[in-house]
Amino acid sequence: MRIISFLLFFTLIAGSLFAQQLAFPGADGFGKLATGGRNGSVYHVTNLSDSGLGSFRDAVSQPKRTVVFDVSGVINIKSKVTVSSEITIAGQTAPSDGITVYGDGVSISGKNNIIVRYMRFRGSINMSKGTCTVAIDSSQNVIFDHVSIEWGRWDNLHIKASKDVTLQYCLVGEGIDPQRFGALLERPVNLTIHHCLWINNQSRNPKAKAGIEFVNNVVYNWGGSGFVGGHSAADSHQDLINNYLIAGPTSSNNFLAMFTATDHVYHQGNYVDLDKDGKLNGRLINDDDFKKVGATLETRRQNISMGLKSIQKPEDACLTVIKEAGASQHRDAIDNRLIGFLKSLGKEGKIVKSEAEVGGQVNMPVAKGPKDTDGDGIPDQWEKDHNLNPANPVDATKKNASGY
Repeated sequence: MRIISFLLFFTLIAGSLFAQQLAFPGADGFGKLATGGRNGSVYHVTNLSDSGLGSFRDAVSQPKRTVVFDVSGVINIKSKVTVSSEITIAGQTAPSDGITVYGDGVSISGKNNIIVRYMRFRGSINMSKGTCTVAIDSSQNVIFDHVSIEWGRWDNLHIKASKDVTLQYCLVGEGIDPQRFGALLERPVNLTIHHCLWINNQSRNPKAKAGIEFVNNVVYNWGGSGFVGGHSAADSHQDLINNYLIAGPTSSNNFLAMFTATDHVYHQGNYVDLDKDGKLNGRLINDDDFKKVGATLETRRQNISMGLKSIQKPEDACLTVIKEAGASQHRDAIDNRLIGFLKSLGKEGKIVKSEAEVGGQVNMPVAKGPKDTDGDGIPDQWEKDHNLNPANPVDATKKNASGY
């Protein structure tokens, strides 16, 4: 059904009936209007090779594409993959346990209108030490949905000077040497991060030198510091709403750190649990907590994209994150391990220097997807079941009443 949702909701369509067409149903935040590969062609990833025809690298090398996967497994990359503009990467179309891109970074930098769903991007200790697993710099209209981002050597994630970006239901975790950091956000504006898990990072969960809407996230088992302010000469505007910060075995008490007067913070309904007792029984984070670290408090929201109906109570958001964060259609052993740490509510978790400490990238089942005779991204059997023609790719461009 994931394949069908992808087709009906945000890819092979001739255009939008509405000026404000969401990237897909459930898209939220400032990046929710990204168009991705809409109106373009379909590219089938047919193998797990690092390059060449049918590879992931080749699939994202040209704009105006919707990328679907006819195979599952691990794609071992030996150098950074650069993604073109106007791309939809539909990881949910992969069979079996899905797709992992492992070994080096993936760059969305300088590109616009990108949709990425249900993918795992993992770096490696073999990358150069300044490499982030995912970079989204100088980009606009980007949404990452249910994506796992791990094993970055500087930060797992870097977002610089970008605009209209959403990360939702993502997992940003287990940064490795030399920094072991979560994410550095350098001057993005209109950035939404909601229902994401930040886990087993030494610091920068994230570091928010940004105009950011940070809602319903869980930060677990930070090391030296949890959520980090911009502490910059330039003004940053951070809205923190209904998040839960939960200490783990390696956590200090510095759940907030490195704010200055140029960090303008609106906060509401955030909780912190520091006792590591296996129970979710934290306390409300108050004005004094932010004042102690040097922030300037604001009385009104500064970055507003998500409506109140989209925002959960922090304890409910924690349950949603456990269920949804990362490539959760079929979690692999690595993400399951991290989710298990979070479920321990303080008793388990570890910050590592290399992925080798936790067994490295595990093998995944290699499977082939269902037959798609006309190559339009819709499996033959589904077309037959819904009175479409499996030999006619044009019927994939039909729209329903809502414009998808």
